[in-house]
Amino acid sequence: MTDPTSHPTAPAATASAPKQKLAMLPACADPHEGIREHASYDGPVSLRCDVVVVGSGPGGAVAAKELAEAGRDVILVEEGPAFGVKDFTLEPGEAMHRMFREGGSRAARGTPFLPTMQAIGLGGGSVMNSAICARPPDWVFEKWAETVGTHAVTRASLDPHFDRIEAMLGVAPTPMEVQGERNLAFKRACDKLGISSEPTWRNVQGCLGSGECFTGCRNGAKRSVDITYVPAAMRAGARVLTSVRVETVTATGRKATGIRGHVVEPFTGKASHPVEIHADCVVMGAGCMATPVILERSGLCGGNGYLGRELEFHPGLAIMALFEQPIDPWKGATQGYHSLEYLTDGVKFEVLWSPPAVLATRLPGLGRDFQKHLLRYDRMAPFDVITATDHSRGTVRAKRGSFEPDIRFKFDQRDMDKMQYGLGILNDICWAAGAYAILPGLNGIPETLESQKDAEVIRTHKLRAEDTITAANHAFCSTRMARDPKLGVVDEDGRCHEMDNLYIVDSGIFGGSSGVNPMFTIMALADRIALGITARW
Repeated sequence: MTDPTSHPTAPAATASAPKQKLAMLPACADPHEGIREHASYDGPVSLRCDVVVVGSGPGGAVAAKELAEAGRDVILVEEGPAFGVKDFTLEPGEAMHRMFREGGSRAARGTPFLPTMQAIGLGGGSVMNSAICARPPDWVFEKWAETVGTHAVTRASLDPHFDRIEAMLGVAPTPMEVQGERNLAFKRACDKLGISSEPTWRNVQGCLGSGECFTGCRNGAKRSVDITYVPAAMRAGARVLTSVRVETVTATGRKATGIRGHVVEPFTGKASHPVEIHADCVVMGAGCMATPVILERSGLCGGNGYLGRELEFHPGLAIMALFEQPIDPWKGATQGYHSLEYLTDGVKFEVLWSPPAVLATRLPGLGRDFQKHLLRYDRMAPFDVITATDHSRGTVRAKRGSFEPDIRFKFDQRDMDKMQYGLGILNDICWAAGAYAILPGLNGIPETLESQKDAEVIRTHKLRAEDTITAANHAFCSTRMARDPKLGVVDEDGRCHEMDNLYIVDSGIFGGSSGVNPMFTIMALADRIALGITARW
């Protein structure tokens, strides 16, 4: 077990990571003003810059801002459109179709079939995630160093970068007044069992606890990078192009020379005008799935065989706890509380929420039996466990005739055993929270368990990955960092081993599982890498 202190007092920012001031925006300001949108393209695009950054998610946006503020001429390219508060809808089918790759239906093939969602839009996953900002403990980076030799990347070296991002985004613990009964029931259960738990640290300001993170915050409280880092980059002179799909990185020998792609229509992907951007430096932040595909299509960085390999996930499973009295689970922060007590065992416990139409897909029964569960929806709370898959691996490859990736993943039984261990603890949390029954959602186990004694079957029944309804939206390591050029794609500075001026700043460069939600670590690494680039270029 581990001490669940994900935000201890960190050392003061160093010269290489100067202090960051909170970027407050006027309430009337349009944070997307000045970006180039699909309707503005009327012909081929040919541009020149110092640095082109591909992808505007947590890594790319941070890199673009830091490089622009350092005086570099930056172009930030994003395939998706910009979403504002007016574009968000609670209807999950429409939201997933518009805001997620492959309409929210993307999955890794293998054992088991593993749904995984990646965002497409300005700000990437920061617009649609639960805004959790968790610092991995020291031992995570020590484990990376043991595996891939990244001894320069430590928690201590990243703390100044975490500090800068916290200040920029206003990261703070989720207040008790917006937790809602769903989160508070989890807290009380952990207290009763002697399991440490804490409010999640989140990049929000003025959260109303509406539980709408998954479909975009209609209250405008989430400080996603599209309304923080991207506008800051633009104030420093960066140009932002949305609706541009990057298809290849151009290069001569060891030098990247820019990117090529097309203008694409939002939501359909229909290509129109060609795009070519010439640059002295290329920074890839297209995401764990897209970056290796673009590089593979470009014939770059694949010499040692690690491009698109070593893919890892945080597969997650939820148990639905049923309560006698209404708890109105749609009220309260989406994921306001979590427990890091068993992080060293490879499991993290969270409170979960997403739109009813999404959660309803995992309710058991047909016809009237299914309707029975829907009628007591106000008395349900999903608690979930995510797992670090130390033994399971996957691949990301370019798919023939498509710009979407071919993702494969094999869930090792040792990791499934770890997940079952976590489910056993999660089961205890459900009963300690006051549940009178649970819906485990596991093949080979009764659909409804009405006593804690009966629920011990969750521990005793041998589960296989195929017996679960597992999903995994945390993905990493597909372009992993390694000191030895024979063991990874980029070095400790984020630079591709085979190139002189090509960098990666998304979760693909992780040396292993982060143990916790990855967004904050992506941003800290991107901040470190961007400052390193400014020192060299």
